[in-house]
Amino acid sequence: MSSQSRLDRAYKNAKVIEFNDSSKFVLFSDCHRGDNSFADDFANNRNIYFHALKHYYNQGFTYCELGDGDELWENLTFETIFRAHKNVYELLQLFFQENRLEMIWGNHDMVYRDPSYVKKHLSSYFDQKTDSTVPLFPGIKYHEAIILKHQDTNQEIFLLHGHQADFMNYIGWRINRFLVRVLWKPLQVVGIADPTSPAKNYKETIKVERRIKKWIASKGNLFTVIGHTHRPRFPEAGELALFNDGSCVHPRSITGMEIENGCITLIKWQIATTDDGVLQIIRIPLEGPQKLTEFITE
Repeated sequence: MSSQSRLDRAYKNAKVIEFNDSSKFVLFSDCHRGDNSFADDFANNRNIYFHALKHYYNQGFTYCELGDGDELWENLTFETIFRAHKNVYELLQLFFQENRLEMIWGNHDMVYRDPSYVKKHLSSYFDQKTDSTVPLFPGIKYHEAIILKHQDTNQEIFLLHGHQADFMNYIGWRINRFLVRVLWKPLQVVGIADPTSPAKNYKETIKVERRIKKWIASKGNLFTVIGHTHRPRFPEAGELALFNDGSCVHPRSITGMEIENGCITLIKWQIATTDDGVLQIIRIPLEGPQKLTEFITE
């Protein structure tokens, strides 16, 4: 099956969510939440991520995670990750309880495409304080893709991880997982990066983007938001509508997308220093806001 066929299938089977100009969505991907070891890239930005997520929860946003939320290549089980970042999952649980959590699986958490695996590992957890099993995400469903469909304009925004255009990270993901777990995780601790990852290999990034662009063009310039490559992308109106929300494992910052008031904005959260030396976490708009309707094609 070609990358174009895989993208077609993801679009055909995508969950459809209707929205309007009063709807608010925040899109993050590639958090790669790990076990808080030296190999856990998320650990460096977890306070930034938690602060940003709490902001979006308080502001009434729906949180959409576009894949690779949990690092299940380097780590054997979700339970290890949960224990390392329990406060993050408790915040995600609040989104879930209010029906404001939408999850997409990527290549690093591709095991979540199996509903039985999700039910077994994410439905509940064992609380050592109370010596009992406590609900976490009972009934949660992970999707390969999501379509946001505007109630008035019928405009579609296609959300997916993007590894559908990457053969070894979609078809051969088990091989890559084995190599990362056995070979690259120990080397990562001493600063050697995995050269097979699109996030670390510019040529692989270009190949993935080229394939997805080809598919978008074949669909009449379908508005598409991906992650996977970790490279933020925000095209101008009239260009091919391929957006990328970046990642949450940039050095000392995280990037994402906001959809609000019928507009989309690429944003960055980072730590900044005030004039009197106080550290604070701030939100910086990088691109936009841009009207969604400017990307509608006839």
